[in-house]
Amino acid sequence: MIDLPTALRLANAQNLDIQIARQKLNEAKANRDSATWQFFPWIAPGASFRRHEDRIQAVDGTILDVNKQSYTLGGAITAQVDLGEAIYKRLAAKQLLEASGHGLEGQRQEATLRAAQGFFDLAKAKGLVEVVKEALKISQEYQKQIHEAVIAGIAFKGDELRVQTQTERSQLALRQAQEQQRVAAARLAQVLHLDPSVELSPQETELEALMLIEPETALDRLVQQALRSRPELKESQAVISAAHDTRNGAVYGPLIPTVGAQIFGGGLGGGKGSSTGNFGPSEDYYVGLGWRIGPGGLFDFGRVNASKARLETLRLGGEKLKDQIVGQVVENHTRVQSLFDQIRTTKRNLAAADETLRLTRERKEFGIGVVLEDIQAQQELTRARSDYLTAIAEFNKAEYGLKQAIGGLAGAPSEVRGR
Repeated sequence: MIDLPTALRLANAQNLDIQIARQKLNEAKANRDSATWQFFPWIAPGASFRRHEDRIQAVDGTILDVNKQSYTLGGAITAQVDLGEAIYKRLAAKQLLEASGHGLEGQRQEATLRAAQGFFDLAKAKGLVEVVKEALKISQEYQKQIHEAVIAGIAFKGDELRVQTQTERSQLALRQAQEQQRVAAARLAQVLHLDPSVELSPQETELEALMLIEPETALDRLVQQALRSRPELKESQAVISAAHDTRNGAVYGPLIPTVGAQIFGGGLGGGKGSSTGNFGPSEDYYVGLGWRIGPGGLFDFGRVNASKARLETLRLGGEKLKDQIVGQVVENHTRVQSLFDQIRTTKRNLAAADETLRLTRERKEFGIGVVLEDIQAQQELTRARSDYLTAIAEFNKAEYGLKQAIGGLAGAPSEVRGR
C-alpha cells in the first residue's frame, strides 16, 4: 500500500534522475575547485645524477676531454599560471556550479510531478477496477434473477442471453482494468526506483479533487511567477553567464600575461672524474612573464568567434525555453479550468445515472420495464462512474502540472487541500 505523501518522499529520495543530477552537481563542484587550484604553485621534490665522459665543447668553442659528474638533492616550487585563462575559467566554473544547483532543483520538481501523476494514474486504475467489479456484481445478480424467471416460465430466454452478454462484457472490462492497474503500478515503481515485481496499490479508497493553486489566480500572475521561479530558467541564465565568461576569456584573457616562477632549494655535489664530494647548498630563482600569440592566445579569431556563437546560441535557447514555459503554464491552466468544469458535469451525470437505474429497477419490479432498459441503465451508471473518476484523476494531475509549470512544486503533502 502507498499513499501520495509517501510516493513524493520516495521520489525525492530514490529517483535515479535526481541521483544523476546530484552527481552532476558534485562534478561541477570538483571542476570549480580544480579551476581555483590553477592559481597555486606545485611542489616537486626529487634527486638527480649526471655524469659525462670524454669529449665536450667549452663555451669558447674549445673541444676538451673531460670526465665529470654531479648530483643534486632538493625540491622546487614551481608556478606556471596562464592568468587570463585561469581567471575566466574560474568565473565560468562558478556559474556552471550554480547552474548544476538549479538543474538539481528542476529535476526534483520533475520527479515530484512524475511521482504525483503516476500515483493518480494508479489510483484511477484501482478505482476503475472497483467500478467494473461493482458493475459485474450487479450484472451477475440480475442474470441470476432472469435465469430463475426463465426456468419459471415468466421470462424470455433471449432476455437471459442479453444479460449474459452484458456480464461477459463486464468480465472483459474487469480484466482490462486490472491490466491497466498493474501497468500503472510498474510505471510508478520505476519513477520511485522500487522493485517493479512488487505490485503497488493506493492506500486511498476514493479520489478527491485537490487544490494546489488558488482557483481565482489570474493567468498573467501565474506566467510571471513561472518566469521568476522556474529552476530551468535559472539554470539557463547561469549557463549563459558561464558562456559569457568563456567569451570574455577568449577575447580579453590573452591580454593578461602568463606568469612563470620557480624556486629551487637543495644541494649540489660532484666534481672531476668520480668525485662525490664538494656537496653544498644550492638555490635557483626564476620569474618570467609572457604572452601567447596565435592558437589559444592573441589573434585566435576562430576561438573568439566560436565562443561568441555559443553565447548567442545559448541566449536564443533561453528565449525558446521562456516560450516553452509560458506555453506550459497556459496549457496546464486551461486543463485545470476545463477539468474542473468536467468534474461538475460528470458529478451531475453520475447522480442522474444512479437515479435512472433506481427508477428502472422499480419499474422492473412492477413488471412495466424491460430487460434492455435495465442493461442500458447499468451501462450508463458504469460509464458515469468511470467518467467522474477519470475527471478527478486528470484534474489532480493537471493541478500538479500547473504547480510544476510555475516552479512552485516542492512535493510537500501539507500543501495539498481538497476542493
